Amino acid sequence: MSRLGIALLPTNYTTTLPEGSAYDSLCLQITTEHWCERWRDMCIGSDSPKDSGSRAKTEATAERWRASQVYELGELNDTEHLAPENTILLVSPWLELDAPDAWVRHDTVVAFRQELAYASYLSMHTAIVPAPQANNRTQAAAFARALHSALLSFPGLHLAVRVPIYYYPTHDFHQPWQTWDLLRSMCEYHPRLSVALDLSPLPATLPSLIDAWNAEPVSHVVLPASLFISNAKGYPVLSKSTQGVVRNLIVHQPSVTFVLSGTDTNLHSKGGDKAYPQYIQHLHRTTAAKEGSMEYWARGYGDLLQAPLQPLMDNLQNTTYETFEQDPVKYAHYEEAIYRALMDRKERERLVLLVAGAGRGPLVKRALTALGRSKTLNAKVYVVEKNPNAWIGLQRTFKDEDRVQLLFGDMREAAIPEQVDIVISELLGSFGDNELSPECLDGVEKCLKPDGISIPCSYTAHITPLSSARLWQEARDRGGKGEEPYVVMFQSTRRLSPYVHECWEFAHPRLTPLGCDNGHNVRSAETVFNIPYGGILHGFAGYFEAVLYDTIGLSIHPERKDQVSKDMLSWFPMYIPIREPLYLPAGCELHTSIWRLTDGKKVWYEWCAEAFLDVGGSPVFSSVKSFGSSSTLGVPSSPALMTHPPPSPLIDAIEMKSPFDRNSQQFQHIGKLKIGQTGLHNPSGRSSWIGL
Repeated sequence: MSRLGIALLPTNYTTTLPEGSAYDSLCLQITTEHWCERWRDMCIGSDSPKDSGSRAKTEATAERWRASQVYELGELNDTEHLAPENTILLVSPWLELDAPDAWVRHDTVVAFRQELAYASYLSMHTAIVPAPQANNRTQAAAFARALHSALLSFPGLHLAVRVPIYYYPTHDFHQPWQTWDLLRSMCEYHPRLSVALDLSPLPATLPSLIDAWNAEPVSHVVLPASLFISNAKGYPVLSKSTQGVVRNLIVHQPSVTFVLSGTDTNLHSKGGDKAYPQYIQHLHRTTAAKEGSMEYWARGYGDLLQAPLQPLMDNLQNTTYETFEQDPVKYAHYEEAIYRALMDRKERERLVLLVAGAGRGPLVKRALTALGRSKTLNAKVYVVEKNPNAWIGLQRTFKDEDRVQLLFGDMREAAIPEQVDIVISELLGSFGDNELSPECLDGVEKCLKPDGISIPCSYTAHITPLSSARLWQEARDRGGKGEEPYVVMFQSTRRLSPYVHECWEFAHPRLTPLGCDNGHNVRSAETVFNIPYGGILHGFAGYFEAVLYDTIGLSIHPERKDQVSKDMLSWFPMYIPIREPLYLPAGCELHTSIWRLTDGKKVWYEWCAEAFLDVGGSPVFSSVKSFGSSSTLGVPSSPALMTHPPPSPLIDAIEMKSPFDRNSQQFQHIGKLKIGQTGLHNPSGRSSWIGL
């Protein structure tokens, strides 16, 4: 569960938290109205007429300030004795980094940097920046440039941009997110840039686009007391829709801080100012993951990138075995699968089992339990393990078990004394085959009887497009050209498509002739995803689903895992990143290609994607047009809606027809318009591969 922070934004300029406060930090504006008045007088001027001498004096004062920014007495709050670790700077809300006037914008940036310099002097760690102007993208790039410059100039400060969840009064949920996307993109996904999401009264029914904030680095949530309503007893609570948003943010954001304002204005009859933080703490407690669930077990692992295991190439650590053995669901399903397979073979005089890749022996124990449950008296269990360290523990554990015979070595080369009825293995990975189960079990098949079976008998890999600024930043900062797959417990993520498509399947025993090389384990998949709402593609989520035997399986597929193997702990999904984020507008199609390749020495994946818009007058194009052409962005929603620029004033004005005239016959035959693509990732396994 995430660490909850609650900050107080007082209505006055107090620099201390109330005694016995439930808050753990103070959000404070360090400048006073006196500074605002002086700055406006210097940089904007007043409406009252001034003689030329007075204007010149004011301009001279402004020039001295621009050259050396100094505050005067009374322009700053008493902040020298603040505790920096418990204080959040609220940058003066009247500063407009995207002011329409270029000179005012310049002086705003100077004042902005002056405040950050003073905050750095006080050793503050975080500053909340005023929101960009609503419904005005004209100077958004200037806003972003000022942010980026500040991030580079003040390396000790984390900047959180205050972004409203929608623009009033239009209830436009789309543009605030688009503005944020522009800011963070121009700031190159800087790790010290985040969102301070400003909540407003929310309608009962919320658009799906609100889930976009799950994938963004939301560090603060600003909650005014006026947003709360009174319950039957008069205490402040949030509406159902706002509760849902807050709970969602608690789940998806690892360490969000709630900034409460106006709590000392007596808006509600019961509870006083302490009722507000107590209510937020109540929401946090009641949103906690249930004990025994994957989310509860994986606390602290959210969005943590982990390199996939390579049990064939590496010898696993004892702690790794111990961690995975804590999963009661996986081994219970394996035991049930083995039991059913044994029951289907009750008529046989003798049964031979092979546990391939036994580790510390949990599958061996489950196989023995299944033999007891099925009352199979005449059976032999061969156990193969190549890890010399785990081999020592296996000898200790099964030294008195007559039915078990231990064999040291690689399962692909081990000499099994006799043909076996059932091969049991657990080489499945987050993407199904990424621990080289196909290659390993190919080598074991020579030991199978003609009617022998494998547990698992098949497994499939699945992908879906994913948005997560946090994961993309982490993967980029780790190097590897941003194209190394990772195992991740997803937290700050958003699926861009409602669909999860299957890539390929492996089945055992395989149907191809024995003796062929690894070439038969090459796979490829081409999939098409519909993107109903705009978003940023940061990569793909990879999942697997396995059939152990009969109707017993294992799954981390997001739509089916609860039906197949609820609360299984052993596998996190796979994150497959892309090098550069790709913007996907609403209504587009994402065409993806992914390959599983091998050269006999290693196995690797390659992947790429292309995005298309249907511009042939189809329903998809119509929906995109209606979604983006309401002047909420101030720009056309797609290239197909653009008109040709006006002719140059240096030549005669002539009528020039747009090549994208929607009424032209040529336009009607465009069909799908390509709007973006990724490069080919990990060619020839240059960044990531699994050794054979």
